[in-house]
Amino acid sequence: MADAAEQKTGEACIIDGKAFAAGLRATVGAKVAKVKSEHGLTPGLAVVLVGEDPASQIYVRNKGKQTLEAGMNSYEFKLPDTASEDEVLTRVEALNADPDVHGILVQLPLPEQVNEARILDAIDPAKDVDGFHVINVGRLWTGLPSLVPCTPQGCLIMLKDTLGNLTGKKALIVGRSNIVGKPIAQLLLREHCTVTLAHSRTQDLAAECRTADILVAAVGRPQMIRGDWIKPGATVIDVGINRVPKEGEDGKTRLVGDIHFGEAVKVAGAITPVPGGVGPMTIACLLNNALIAACRQAGVDVPD
Repeated sequence: MADAAEQKTGEACIIDGKAFAAGLRATVGAKVAKVKSEHGLTPGLAVVLVGEDPASQIYVRNKGKQTLEAGMNSYEFKLPDTASEDEVLTRVEALNADPDVHGILVQLPLPEQVNEARILDAIDPAKDVDGFHVINVGRLWTGLPSLVPCTPQGCLIMLKDTLGNLTGKKALIVGRSNIVGKPIAQLLLREHCTVTLAHSRTQDLAAECRTADILVAAVGRPQMIRGDWIKPGATVIDVGINRVPKEGEDGKTRLVGDIHFGEAVKVAGAITPVPGGVGPMTIACLLNNALIAACRQAGVDVPD
């Protein structure tokens, strides 16, 4: 286990996503500097934001800041929440054709008048740094090189650093979304885990959880998974980000995950907190994907 990424509390090690993300961003920045000096290549990441959602605005601003800090070019395109689907498609098509843009991210969710699937499918798969295009999904599931969704990739990095070789581990993923559940299942299969994908119709979910050496929660229900659902010593990755009211403070909220952290930390061997666990890794993995995409488009190797 990495000393820089963990600290003891109670019985479980806390997996510090902020530390992991800082390390990955530093690595990406060093590789960007190398491709700049050796190949004159500066990766460019474009983000399209439609509407005025406050959380999305903060997220896009953070992405832009960290992109620049990694030595990449950052491009932001903002469209009003009244923008039509065709207007968003026109922007995506322009970015597909722009040689200075190596990665394209359309911030979700989109307004109701815009079909998300149609927009995501319009992104050039080579520039699909979110890894959501059906071609990248298919390549991932068939074991071919692809751009991998950022949150699952971040989960895998932390699991491998915490546990080392994952071969033979029993992994349970709670949640079957295309964004997290399904891709993390495939990534863990690649690592030779025995993988179970659970969901809302799984019978006796608690019993299933108790069998898992690795438990990944990505279901979007606050504190659903309790401490007595967890196998003693298991490694727990909490992808959930849920806002719940603060007790005794009217109108104020706090962030919690899909795991009841206070109970789980007494049982698990290692666990990610919310916030400060999986979340910071998502942007760091996005930057890494932008670097990979730029190198592939330029026909150069990603630096070691």
